[in-house]
Amino acid sequence: MTIVRRNPLQALVGAFLAVGLIVSAVVATHGNFKNAATTCTGYGFQAGYGYGYGYDPQFGYGCNPTAPLPTTTTSTTQTTTSLGNPDKRVEDGYCLVASDGGMFCYQDNFNGSEGGKPLNSPIVAADASPNVPNAYYMFAADGGVFAFGGAPFYGSMGGKHLNKPIVSGRVTPDGGGYWLVASDGGIFAFGTARFLGSMGGQRLNQPIVSMAVLQPFGSGYYLVASDGGIFAFGAANFYGSMGGKQLNKPIVGMDVAPDGLGYWFVGSDGGIFAFNAVPNAPSAPFFGSMGGKLLNKPVVNFRATSTGRGYVLVATDGGIFSFGDANFFGSTGSLVLNAPIVDIKP
Repeated sequence: MTIVRRNPLQALVGAFLAVGLIVSAVVATHGNFKNAATTCTGYGFQAGYGYGYGYDPQFGYGCNPTAPLPTTTTSTTQTTTSLGNPDKRVEDGYCLVASDGGMFCYQDNFNGSEGGKPLNSPIVAADASPNVPNAYYMFAADGGVFAFGGAPFYGSMGGKHLNKPIVSGRVTPDGGGYWLVASDGGIFAFGTARFLGSMGGQRLNQPIVSMAVLQPFGSGYYLVASDGGIFAFGAANFYGSMGGKQLNKPIVGMDVAPDGLGYWFVGSDGGIFAFNAVPNAPSAPFFGSMGGKLLNKPVVNFRATSTGRGYVLVATDGGIFSFGDANFFGSTGSLVLNAPIVDIKP
């Protein structure tokens, strides 16, 4: 039998190679490295829509059916800072906005206001920019738009003819635009905000008072009237309303659950009305209200928390009423205001 003898140096190199392979395997599975995905199958349930989604070339969601399958690679795991505004949550802080453009912030950043400046029309609503940290907008009854903190201006209805005044405005989830809604249900879309329909030119029993936008794509929106009638557009679904039912006080505001499967109305007496796709597993639960309780001033608007597990009501004197996981950070309830509060900005 022929005996093959290895050079000692070869044996040593072989040992080092074996150890290297073992270490590489351990690091790849347990260290700060991970293998990239090599398959793109199965689109799971997507909260807010109730169904899976395919490839979306505009936003890059889903799997591109024309793209070649990637090969297995090894890359370091890096932590990146989101470009979005981490403060766009009412449970982290809020600002109260007055009809004269004054702003009062609690645990939130103040980046300017219209307080003390001449306005052609009163401010009726405000909203935060989701992609510019600590930036926000104010919306006036004549369709004027005021941007603060670096929020981009995409246009307005200021100086243009309106059949009815603007009553609310909301920013798109991507921060690339905003919607304005008038009391007759007319919708005015700017930037990336899509026009998905309106009630403009149609008969309404009562005027529109507020709107809410589906997250996270802005693929639908709701309009609510003072009698609790609801009008859903785009991917927004109808889950019930107070239209045709007895109300102690008119509806003044609304918000939608984070997954889009429910919404809330609030009345000027602080009453809360919750509607859900699945009543036994509500996405918009009832956490309490101020209905039937003494208020110094009427409630004017409210916001749900980003979790959907709470909400905050605000009165015209800046009084704050928090429920669920919403926090109380302060109010103007004890202050003398030059103008009433009209909205609460996360």
